[in-house]
Amino acid sequence: MRSNSVSGGSTAANVPILPVIAGPTASGKTRLGIALAQALGGEIISADARQIYRHMDIGTAKPTPDEQAAARHHMIDVAYPHEAYSAGRFAREAAETIGKIRQRGRLPIVVGGAGFYLDALQRGLSPIPEIPVEIRTHLQEAAGGDLPALYRRLREVDPETAERLHPQDTQRIVRALEVWETAGERLSDLQRRPRQRVGCWRACWIGLTMDRAVLYRRIEDRVDRMLEDGLVEEVQGLQERGYGAWLKPLNTFGYKEIFGVLNGGLSLKTAVEQIKQGTRRYAKRQLTWFRRESEIAWFDPTAPDAEDRVLQRVREALQQGGASGRHAGAP
Repeated sequence: MRSNSVSGGSTAANVPILPVIAGPTASGKTRLGIALAQALGGEIISADARQIYRHMDIGTAKPTPDEQAAARHHMIDVAYPHEAYSAGRFAREAAETIGKIRQRGRLPIVVGGAGFYLDALQRGLSPIPEIPVEIRTHLQEAAGGDLPALYRRLREVDPETAERLHPQDTQRIVRALEVWETAGERLSDLQRRPRQRVGCWRACWIGLTMDRAVLYRRIEDRVDRMLEDGLVEEVQGLQERGYGAWLKPLNTFGYKEIFGVLNGGLSLKTAVEQIKQGTRRYAKRQLTWFRRESEIAWFDPTAPDAEDRVLQRVREALQQGGASGRHAGAP
């Protein structure tokens, strides 16, 4: 996620501007995105790896019905928890949505904290195939039974990838082997090929950050509100639908812990502590990821003038983008 280069031989001066609001969880991205959409005639594309799933509202801090009414949102509730959903699928569907928003004379604004999703949308996709569910399921089950055997197999078929992975890195070992079984090619070879971009635009990156202690307090307050808003009941509803923590989207902070409470393995107090800890760790990983993006302009959303300063920066980017970088909804 280091480049804002454009595809198709276009130059930075003649491609549309795409505002992107990134940052850690609980940093205020939703609120800022709505403010920009209202000020600039925009619509929001959510780039959140869990808000894409139906029935996962409270635990993902999904924009409320009132927030979605204040500004039109896209890429929310587009899949069920049992569906496989990749960064590649997100990039393709989000790019199509961006095009439709522009056709309506509106400004697309990407808002989210999923680094892999934003990376795929901005930089493009490696030529890696979609993985059939049966292959992924088979390898995940095999990993649960004998991960060392899978790692030995990976060393045989793709030693380069195996060399850079920890022998206990289940997710990446399975990923490399499922690519091999699906495509018959090494992941290391596919990753060396040029990325295939899904659209043509120039990102105006806005990053949200604040004092770490303040962010952690916001995270803890958010988790407390989730419990008050009915997180336990939401997870009960998921369980009644036949979903459980064995599914990847639900084996994440906020859900796996409550499944542990419902199944009798955790006290609610311990679960809440673990959710807060897991969320803090996730926020730390997000900040590490986004700080690799050299073109992000960072703002502290707790500052009194933060919203005005962000709006000014985006307006300047739209104006500098020239006629092709503007849209009908811009003031």
